[in-house]
Parts: sequence; C-alpha cells; structure tokens
Amino acid sequence: MTKLDQYLDAATRTNTRRSYEGAIRHFEVEAGGHLPATADQVARYLAEYADQLSVNTLRHRIAALALWHRDHGFADPTRAPIVRKTLKGIQALHPNVEKRATPLQLTQLGQVADWLDGAITAARDRGDQPAVLHHLRDRALVLLGFWRGFRGDELLRLQVEHLHLVEGQGMTCFLAQSKSDRQNVGRTYRVPALSRWCPVAATEAWIAAAGLVDGPLFRRVDRWGRVADEPLHPNSLIPLLRRLLTHAGLPAPGEYSSHSLRRGFAGWANANGWDVKALMEYVGWKDVHSAMRYIDGSDAFGQQRIEAALTAASMGPKRISSS
Repeated sequence: MTKLDQYLDAATRTNTRRSYEGAIRHFEVEAGGHLPATADQVARYLAEYADQLSVNTLRHRIAALALWHRDHGFADPTRAPIVRKTLKGIQALHPNVEKRATPLQLTQLGQVADWLDGAITAARDRGDQPAVLHHLRDRALVLLGFWRGFRGDELLRLQVEHLHLVEGQGMTCFLAQSKSDRQNVGRTYRVPALSRWCPVAATEAWIAAAGLVDGPLFRRVDRWGRVADEPLHPNSLIPLLRRLLTHAGLPAPGEYSSHSLRRGFAGWANANGWDVKALMEYVGWKDVHSAMRYIDGSDAFGQQRIEAALTAASMGPKRISSS
C-alpha cells in the first residue's frame, strides 16, 4: 500500500468502511448483483429486500453503492429517480419504527458497579487474577461509558497515552476520532472524579492492574490473565454489557445495548436540571435533534400535564343556576 493509499484509507472510519464493504458484498454475492450497476438493477435490489431489511438498512446499502461508484469513477445510479421513488414507496408500505436502547438508570449503574466491587473482592480472595482483571476492566468501561456518555466505538478508541490525570478534579481523555468529529481534528473530554462509582478511580485501577502504558485502553483478557495488545472487538460490547446486567440481577438484560450508557446519562442529566446546551457540549452532540433522540422527558406520555389540567378544570368556578 502506497502512502497515498494509506491516507485515502484513513479518510474513512474503520467501522464505516467495514459496514460498506459488507453492503457491497451483500449486493454482489447474496443478491447476485453486478458492479457497476444500473439504476434499474439498484431499484430491483431494493424491491427484492424491502420486506426483509429496514428502510434505514436499505438507505445504508444505497450509500455504500453510491460511494463505490464514485470511488471507481462511475456515474452514481442511486441518484436516479427510479431508485428514489422505489425507496419512497418502500417507506410508505413498510413504515419503520425506530428502535432505541433502553437507558441504564443511575440506580442500575450503581447496582452493576456494586456487584463488580463484590466480584473483584471475591476473586482476589480466591487468588483468581484473570477474574480480577476482567472485573476491573468491566467496571472501568461501564463507569466511564456512563459518566462521559461515550458511544461504544469511542470507548474502544480510547488510548492509554491520551489519558491525563488532573489531581483532585478528574481526568482528560483525548479522542482522535469520533462519529461527530467529521474533520478528524480530535477532541478532549473531561471526566469528573466522583465520591461514588467514580470513573476516574476505576480507570486508574484497571490501568495499574493490567500494567498498561500505551495503546488501547479496553482490551481482551484471556483465561490465563494475559492482556491482549488489541482493543476489544466492537461486537463484544453488547454481550459484555448484557452479561454484567444479568450477573447484577437486572431484569430483561436483552433490552440493553452499548447505547444504554449514553442514553442513561443523558436522561439522568436532563432529570437533574442540565439544560440542552450544556448537555450537548458535554456529550458532543452537534445539533438539538441528536440530543432529543436520547432524552426522554420526565412526563413522556403527557399524563401529568393532562391530569393537572383536568384537576384544575374540575376545581374551576361552578355555574350558578338561576331560580
């Protein structure tokens, strides 16, 4: 690979590149499509999978096909009217209900953290160092993910050498890349040191126990307690979190995902008086629409406001009938 190829490759995020490659592979292998494709072929592909894939997934497939054609110097067939009209028809006949991760509440976070504390103590008592490392890593990952509102991919991008302890206040984390950082300029996040369920203390404990100096912060630990050089695989985060919730005794762990940490913090901050601007700046959202997708109001169904209005109406002045 030439230096130019390296820079071009780096311009596309790893997760995006991997998902686009999967989309192209699906079009060619599973659907039997040919590249470069015509607009009619793309439209027929959409129609073929309209009742199997969500509209969002189909939009992703179109984006991948569009990028492939642009990168290889071909006209983009996805911009043709027949493709746009087909997708519009699919959306009308197969409406998509957006699925959102169940937010992890603060009390549930505490339940998980307390279970991990007990598991660490028990593992130390029986001399099980691999288990100690597993639990220390998981505690740092959950607490840091919640209190900073990190996405799963952001947690896996954290590098040990980019963490800096600020005595008595907290810790800074520099992220060279994130989903909201389209220009790849990087951003520094500040993590508060807390009196309970502290993400800074948990991260320090994990780094010290694993003997980390640089490289990925969150890594795989094998059965013999050996810490890998590579970060955890992205697909391992959701099973890891659900396993922790199960051990901690939380009901319906299958309803949670790595986004549950981010949504949980956003909901907690909103309920505790953070205004939207402060929350957006802290978490890293660029627009209000993105923020509102993560925030559930305290009266999401409007029940309290309506009941208050009904109560006020029932206590209003009564009409005096004339005799």
